Amino acid sequence: MDNTVAPPLCFHGVNLSCRRQLRPHSEISLLYTLLSCISLLTVTLNLLVIISISHFRQLHTPTNALLLSMAVSDLVVGLLVMPIEGLRYMETCWLLGRLMCALMSLLSYSLLSGSLGNMVLISIDRYMAICDPLLYSSKITLNRVKTSICLCWACSVLYNGLILKDHITWPNRFSSCHGECVVVISHISGIFDLLISFVGPCTIMVVLYVRVFVVAISQVRAMRRVAVAVSAAPAVKRSERKAATTLGVVIAVFLMCFCPYYYPALAGENTSTSLSYFAALTWVMLLNSCMNPLIYALFYPWFRKAVKLIVTLRILHAHSRNTKIL
Repeated sequence: MDNTVAPPLCFHGVNLSCRRQLRPHSEISLLYTLLSCISLLTVTLNLLVIISISHFRQLHTPTNALLLSMAVSDLVVGLLVMPIEGLRYMETCWLLGRLMCALMSLLSYSLLSGSLGNMVLISIDRYMAICDPLLYSSKITLNRVKTSICLCWACSVLYNGLILKDHITWPNRFSSCHGECVVVISHISGIFDLLISFVGPCTIMVVLYVRVFVVAISQVRAMRRVAVAVSAAPAVKRSERKAATTLGVVIAVFLMCFCPYYYPALAGENTSTSLSYFAALTWVMLLNSCMNPLIYALFYPWFRKAVKLIVTLRILHAHSRNTKIL
């Protein structure tokens, strides 16, 4: 006699409801604890970046405006995407309905493309600062950077809206039962997306950074050979080179986290959330949102100083916005 108990339904009393995959209680507790810690850490660190750049006037620069845009994106990932993706994996049921199934996919893909677009803008910013320092301040202004950021995010939402058009209008298209949220991007669309939203931008970033470091090295050698004051030389300042190095590390980590996401397209498969290994690819990508502020903390003294002022509540003091950070 078979005493096996069938897994419970995701939605009791609903025809064609999916069945919940049972997991040991200890495993569920561990996963929820880990998810909560990662999500909280991501939100906290990025919130510190946002407060730092927004509050202190000395940090209101074009480069930091781009970092602020990245931090807002990473904050949304930690606040919404991480908990919902974790819930999808641990509960094995989609409990948020058709509308959220459509909107969360659009949000996740838009954050991916928007972040990549911000990385391209950061590369252009560093290229201009290192390779054309005399014209940098006139060409790269704060208002132009803000406009570029807005255009970047608008294009990201529009582009991903077109890619996910079928999914948005028919979220249950690939669901086999009620309680699934399956997103499928065909192999052809996946290859197109790989070329447009990853290979193209990455090529631009790599070419620009190779040029940046070649010029930076040549300028350092020139300064050593010529005994003149650094302030009178056309070479870039040390702070500019350090910023380029730091942002180069950010981009390198970004690429390492996002490359695995495009494995299905490279392997000739449809990109689908139902793939057995898709959760691993997604979480490697999402962890990048937590790593960026850690990189800033390691390489940017101004960030460490700003965090100290925030934690000790000294930013509440009068005229704290004018505190010397750099």
